Order: sequence, then C-alpha cells, then structure tokens
Amino acid sequence: MFENSFKNIDQILHTDSGSATELDYVEQTSWVLFLKYLDDLDETKKTEAALAGKKYEYILDAPYRWDSWAAPKTADKKIDHHKALDGEDLNEFVNLKLFPYLKKFKAEEPNTIEYKIGEIFSELKNKISSGYKLREILNIVDGMHFKLHEEKHAPTIGETIYDGACGSAGFLAESYNFLTQNQSKLSSAQMATLQNKTFYGKEIKSLAYIIGVMNMILHGVEAPNIRHMDTLAQNINDIQEKDRYNIILANPPFGAGIGKEVQQNFPIKTGETAFLFLQHFIKILKAGGRAGVVIKNTFLSNTDNASVSLRKLLLENCNLHTVLDLPGGVFAGAGVKTVVLFFEKGAPTKKVWFYQLNLDRNLGKGNPLNENDLAEFVKLQKTKADSDNSWSIDMKDVNKETFDLSVKNPSKGGEVALREPKDILEEMEKLDKEIKSSILSIKNIL
Repeated sequence: MFENSFKNIDQILHTDSGSATELDYVEQTSWVLFLKYLDDLDETKKTEAALAGKKYEYILDAPYRWDSWAAPKTADKKIDHHKALDGEDLNEFVNLKLFPYLKKFKAEEPNTIEYKIGEIFSELKNKISSGYKLREILNIVDGMHFKLHEEKHAPTIGETIYDGACGSAGFLAESYNFLTQNQSKLSSAQMATLQNKTFYGKEIKSLAYIIGVMNMILHGVEAPNIRHMDTLAQNINDIQEKDRYNIILANPPFGAGIGKEVQQNFPIKTGETAFLFLQHFIKILKAGGRAGVVIKNTFLSNTDNASVSLRKLLLENCNLHTVLDLPGGVFAGAGVKTVVLFFEKGAPTKKVWFYQLNLDRNLGKGNPLNENDLAEFVKLQKTKADSDNSWSIDMKDVNKETFDLSVKNPSKGGEVALREPKDILEEMEKLDKEIKSSILSIKNIL
C-alpha cells in the first residue's frame, strides 16, 4: 500500500545531489521511515498505558519527536508550516542536533530499542543535501502509518529462527509476518519470548546490517538479535549446543574468493562463499532442526572435490527431502539459476523430492516471483507427489562416488538443466584471474 509513496520519494531523491545510487535511496528512506515508526510506536504504547491507568515515558525527548520537528500539526491535524522546519534550518537541525542526540542512545542496555536506535544512527548520516527536498519526503512519510505488532496475531513460541547471512533481514521479517498471521493473541510472557528469543541473524556489510535491524523493528521486533559480524570468521568446531537453532532460512552470497585463512574454519576447504555458509548452517542447526537454504543449482552436479564432499556431508547428516528448482533471476542476478534445499538434521537422506518451477514469463525486478507461482509446489510438496514438474529419486540410485543430484525431469526426457552462458563466462573469468595470480606468484618466487 506504500508503493506510490516510495516511488515519489525515489523521484525526489533522484534529483538531490547527495543521493547518487539506489543504495543511497534505500538508506535515506529507511532512517526517515524508522523515525516515523518510532512515533507510531510511542503513540500506541501511550494509549495502552493510559488504558491501564499508567504514565508513559516517551522513547525520545520532546524536541526530537516526530511531531516536534518533522510534522508539527495544527488543530485540524494538518502540518503547521509556520512551525515545520524547512531548507537550511531543517538540515541544520537534522545534522547538528537530531543525529548526534540519537547516537547517544548506544550507551543504553544492549537488548533494548534505545540501544538499537543509537547503533543505527552511529552508522548512518543524512545524505539528503537539500532541506527543501527532505521536507517533501517528511510530508510524504507523515501520511504513512505502520501496523505495529500489538495489532497482529502472534506465533507459537519455542522455536528459534536463524539467518547467518541475513542482509536486510527479509527472511526473518517474513517469518515474523507468517507466524503472526496464524496464531491467537499471546500473553505478555510469550510476546517477550517472540521479541527477544525467536529471531537471530548475522550480517557483515554495514548498510545491510543497519537496514536489517530497522526492518525488524519496523515489523514489530523492537530489539532484534542481529549482529554486525562475519559469520565465516567463526570456526565451526567451536559451535556448541547452546549456539544452535531450530530453523534456518538463508540465501547466502555466491562467489569465489574466500581466503585460505577463513577456509581453515571449515572441514571442507573451498573459496566458494555459499559452500562455507552451507557447512556453517549444517553445523549450527539443532538435531531435528529444519532448514531452507538457497544455493546455485550447479551445487547439485559440480564435480570438484569440495562440491562432492559437501553433497556427501549434507546427504549423510541430514534428510534432504525437497529440492525446489527455480528459474533464473529469482534469488541472484539475471539468468543465474538457483535451487532451494529443504532439509532436516539428524538422519541421512533416503529419498529426495524434486520440483521444477516452470513459468511462462521472465522474472525480473518489476516482475518477481509470487505466491500463485508456487501454489502447485506447496500443494504437491505435502505428499511429495509426482507430476509433470515433480519427481523423486531414491538414494540407492545415486552414485556414491559423485553424489550427483542433477535436476533431471523424467517427464521431459531426463533433461539436465545446463548452466547459463553468463555463469560459464563468470567461471572462465575467475579461472583467468586465478591463473594470472599463480603466474605472478611464480614470478615473485623466481
């Protein structure tokens, strides 16, 4: 419902000299939305406190609240243009007063929304150079109202959900949405568990981390357990039972180039980022835990030692019960094909059910995958039935030397999903760089 508002904000930012890229648009839109969310949260909690006969203390001091500087209102609830800051006055307030004030919140207790506010604004800065354009954006955002978690139904409590490459926390946020739509109202103790002991994530990139934290807060998780760190820097042999999770949902980054120092943290040495993440996920999943992990489809059939060893590890330690074969461009760049591996930890794989999603259109930014596209998959997966798009393979029929799990749809003559030309060119480029690096190393030795 906010689509037009976001388009209008993007158009404003496009004409501002301080925001040069789409990442800048996301970053700058996010901090404004976040402060509007805090205002909505404050008002909701104030109403609840009043109904309970209690006094409510606002998160922010009066001069820094949304209705003081961003959208002061007249008696008829319209923006008071005599009081609303604009132009240089607005920029000066935001850059010299608001942001420094918000940064100080990092001194609060870590597991609080106040601490997260300080953490967010310690990493961000206002890049909107025109105070007049910022005023336009504030006016648009003021008309947006967020449905807070108090207005939603809540989930069954008990299981933990983890994404070790969470990016903007899309999987975690959608997990929260899915769970809250299917449960009755929670007690205060259950809500506390949902808030503090359900969703966990890690992210190495600063901007993605900040947006991920804000995304979770905007969805109603006030102090998200998301850490700014390199997941792969942890030796997986150091993972203990207390560190493990019930459910893992992840789309780890693809690409080679991980150094040998990091590879030492894993039993299967490889420069492929996603392969290291998959080892991490298998290790950090609780016995009986479930996972859904996105990975390039070439993982199923590559013949290099790392790929074979990793397939063996997965199949012998987990029940890989479902493989969803997706068209190019769903989870990666245009043309890159991916699969989603669904598995449970604790018992070896005996049978794998494949579903090949065939669409009559090309996917892209303006034409994404939707729920209707996956309707047949969801229906058939419950019984793992055979169809024109689905089939099963028994592990006794899988080569025990290669553990090849190539996507071969028997209803289509056993066709093998070949790599896209772009994938082949990317691999050739990487190999070329490796060869040049090796030659340079030999020259240095000589």
